[in-house]
Amino acid sequence: MATQDLGKTSTGIQPNVAALLSYVFGWITGLIFYLIEKENKFVRFHAFQSIVVFGALTVLSIVLAFIPVIGWALIPIVYIAELILWIVLMIKGYQGEKFKLPIAGDMAEKNA
Repeated sequence: MATQDLGKTSTGIQPNVAALLSYVFGWITGLIFYLIEKENKFVRFHAFQSIVVFGALTVLSIVLAFIPVIGWALIPIVYIAELILWIVLMIKGYQGEKFKLPIAGDMAEKNA
């Protein structure tokens, strides 16, 4: 696999590592990296995508918690999907790939 140049970051962290770290604690680390990274569009893309995806999943989990039976049954499914997505996004970010999810990826591209 050829290593592509992802540019420099204002944090001094390698861009692929910063992209991975943007997902580590979901929307929280996404927000941190989005606010501190001013230069690198690759890192900002992953940070914003993390904010949108994991922010939405957090809200969805809270809403489902208030829905008796059906909501409670769906929460474990959401958590499993969230875990799988979390792992995939961290791997793709570390590999230097701009892995764009539907809707969230479009929003991230516009705001990177």
